[in-house]
Amino acid sequence: MNATKDYGRVAVLMGGFSAEREISLLSGEAIYQGLKSAGIDAHKVVVERDIIRPILARDFDFVFIALHGRGGEDGMIQGALEAADILYSGSGILASSLAMDKEKTKNIWQAIQLPTPPSVVITETDSIDNKRAETILNKLGPVVFVKPTLEGSSVGMSKVNEVDDLLDAIKLAGGFNSPVLIEQFIDGDEYTVAVLGGKALPAIRLQTPREFYDYKAKYQSDNTQYHCPAGLSQQHENELAELTEAAYQSLDCKAWARIDVMRTSTGQWQLLEVNTVPGMTQKSLVPMAAKQAGISFADLLVQIMQFSLVENKMTKGK
Repeated sequence: MNATKDYGRVAVLMGGFSAEREISLLSGEAIYQGLKSAGIDAHKVVVERDIIRPILARDFDFVFIALHGRGGEDGMIQGALEAADILYSGSGILASSLAMDKEKTKNIWQAIQLPTPPSVVITETDSIDNKRAETILNKLGPVVFVKPTLEGSSVGMSKVNEVDDLLDAIKLAGGFNSPVLIEQFIDGDEYTVAVLGGKALPAIRLQTPREFYDYKAKYQSDNTQYHCPAGLSQQHENELAELTEAAYQSLDCKAWARIDVMRTSTGQWQLLEVNTVPGMTQKSLVPMAAKQAGISFADLLVQIMQFSLVENKMTKGK
């Protein structure tokens, strides 16, 4: 794709008000520098809770969304930009809001028979007692993951196998003003697959000495290992690509996304979640997969913009 195309004035929107603000600022800075290196007229726009007026106050032709979590990844900024008739990167309102909600995502996958771990959702976290917690562990256990349904980057996430620990984990996850998802633990390797323009990039296998791939493993640890190529046979790599492309399409994602997947000890794939505004920091995974596919960081950004423009025009019939 042509990096010299005139995209006009491009805002790189970063910051926001979610628990992932710090990562958003790092992603936004990397995206800004990458776009500038590609010859694009990029401008940093750092926002807090007011995520749209700083864009409207300036004359931008396109917004590259680097807001992670609520406000940026849940359909909110997408809706505001559509109302203002401003083009933007990535998925639209519906796909963004669905992918942000882990419960709704899993409901769709289950309905179309895509594999995902069994789970329950708690909406009234204050009403959970020992008996209910024990019932949940008996149903999903012996080990479960507990996480807010509306957060990313493993924020508020815990791995537990005892009733008292489960109650504490529910309280922690519920503190993010979100229903709580309790999901069966999958004992196996974790993979992530970037999808660009509807096609899967090479898979990455994640390996951490920590108990699981949590926030520290993702952004702070120097001991996390990323294997790309992932060490899969060509048949299994193809299977994973087909599965993640189907997961991407099931939510009507656009331009790019990253899908997290587990592989059981018996070789079965289990979908975890979709990230419609994946991290783009120095430790981020989408640029790593793109590099393995022979795509530079700057060209990756340009391709995301180009796919966004093409798919937006198709959606709006322009």
